[in-house]
Amino acid sequence: MQSGLAEAFSSLVGTDPLVTGLVGGLVIAGMNLFGASLVLVWRDPSQEALDTALGFAAGVMLAAAFTSLIIPGIEEYSGGNPIPTLVGVGLGALFLDQADRFIPHAHYLLTGSKREDAAHPSESLPVDDQRLAGVVLFILAITLHNMPEGLAVGVGFGAAATDPSQLGGALALMLAIGIQNVPEGLAVSVAAVNAGLDRRLYAVVAGVRAGVVEIPLAILGAVAVTLVEPLLPYAMGFAAGAMLFVISDEIIPETHRSGHERVATLGLMAGAIVMLYLDISLAA
Repeated sequence: MQSGLAEAFSSLVGTDPLVTGLVGGLVIAGMNLFGASLVLVWRDPSQEALDTALGFAAGVMLAAAFTSLIIPGIEEYSGGNPIPTLVGVGLGALFLDQADRFIPHAHYLLTGSKREDAAHPSESLPVDDQRLAGVVLFILAITLHNMPEGLAVGVGFGAAATDPSQLGGALALMLAIGIQNVPEGLAVSVAAVNAGLDRRLYAVVAGVRAGVVEIPLAILGAVAVTLVEPLLPYAMGFAAGAMLFVISDEIIPETHRSGHERVATLGLMAGAIVMLYLDISLAA
């Protein structure tokens, strides 16, 4: 049985995974752009506010990884066999781990300060070129960490295409990732401004960047799993593993770096509660 929102979505958009994946990608990219654009009106958010917002984003992603990806992957698409989904989780985490070896961690990029253990090949460049290189690396790093989100939304709609009863879960995942994209978009915009990028320019860059990576990955995820249905539990696990890696390796350490552990933890709890509510209410 579908919720009212799921029925409205089906009647408006249809069930073609190409279309639903496109709509899902547009929604989360649009929310990312909205968050990035907040830097135009909220010009100097405190570090405590940013850490709380990022904690909220981590809570949403944490709950979504389990309720919308790992658990359905095991129960609905593997006949209760956890192995395919858990293999996907491991592969997703491994992919992000290896990708981080080529693109610097986002820790120092989110604050505008460098980590002592990060490699900085641009340090030998002139100051202006260092700043430009830092902005380029910043955009690459954040793009890398947006990839699992687009893929997860696409995989969710791909699962709904094979089993319409899963549409509520796919919508919950789309809305949850869209919601967490707002504080994340704001946080990375602030970091970009601190790195010397113009506010209005970065707001545009953020929208283009999010759309370029999240929309095609959402479409790819939705279409691929419907064409090769046995890959679905692996794909769901992969997206979840990549999201969990980002939470543990990037977001939580960053929110605890400036002494705001308590509010960041409360933000994480609030984000998890929001995602759990969305998942239960939309899947009912």
